[in-house]
Amino acid sequence: MRSQEDTVNVSQLKTSNDLSVGLLLLMRTGYSRVMLSALSPSFISTLKGYTATFTTHTPERAAGVYHRESRTGKYQLTYAEAKAVCEYEGGHLATYQQLEAARKIGFHVCAAGWMAKGRVGYPIVKAGPNCGFGKIGIVDYGIRLNRSERWDAYCYNPNGKECGGVFTDSKHVFKSPGYPNEYENEQICYWHIRVKYGQRIHLQFLEFDVEDDTACMADFLEIYDSYDDINGFVGRFCGDELPDDIISTGNVMTLKFLTDASVTAGGFQIRYVTMDMPSKSGDGKNTTSQGKTNFLSGKFGIM
Repeated sequence: MRSQEDTVNVSQLKTSNDLSVGLLLLMRTGYSRVMLSALSPSFISTLKGYTATFTTHTPERAAGVYHRESRTGKYQLTYAEAKAVCEYEGGHLATYQQLEAARKIGFHVCAAGWMAKGRVGYPIVKAGPNCGFGKIGIVDYGIRLNRSERWDAYCYNPNGKECGGVFTDSKHVFKSPGYPNEYENEQICYWHIRVKYGQRIHLQFLEFDVEDDTACMADFLEIYDSYDDINGFVGRFCGDELPDDIISTGNVMTLKFLTDASVTAGGFQIRYVTMDMPSKSGDGKNTTSQGKTNFLSGKFGIM
């Protein structure tokens, strides 16, 4: 029997504001080219409108679980379509147990999705008032009798292509997909850093070459001073000029890398290391390799 911390049963599904909460903690990849004869031509033509969300964590790789949603928005898939999307990637719908195994090593997505056997739910690592009803665990909507309801999907493929991840180590180097080769088109990758409470994250750009255009609307890297891509926006970066170092306000950061359907570039290497919280007298000061001030203001963290 599952404890209350492991499962949150939801009876007020259709009236809950939880359904409109933004997507959190996503790490995404491109597509395989497996064709499924069981799909209609019209549905096959839409498959490239979906994006994958892999989470990897050495060595567990988050049990091979990843989140799928439409590039045009949340909650677009019936059960049959969700199943087909996972199979298109060479995987299948994740079981409740696989989703829970991924959650236990940091997989957190605030978006309900289909699982195996027609079940719907989503994994919560950090409790919040607008996501998960303040609980930690799998928010479980149960087995849906109406398989035409539209949700996202949670797929399972332990051999899936790596793009993004959840990291808790004291230091790490991120690389764009395929680095040192050029990255591919139509990538959406999320890297999430969560270190010990009371520490900050020092982000340093080692190499950076992302398609340059006005306002970085084509390919870009975004940095968030938070555990998601909704709060704490720091900046959007493209081109080949190294951004300045960035130091977080707390113990979490999110990096989001998105590419469009044309033109690629060399990619990037980004290193982070942890550092102790500064004293009050030191707040607002920062020395970087470029000599600029990039301590982010405010203080917060996740235990």
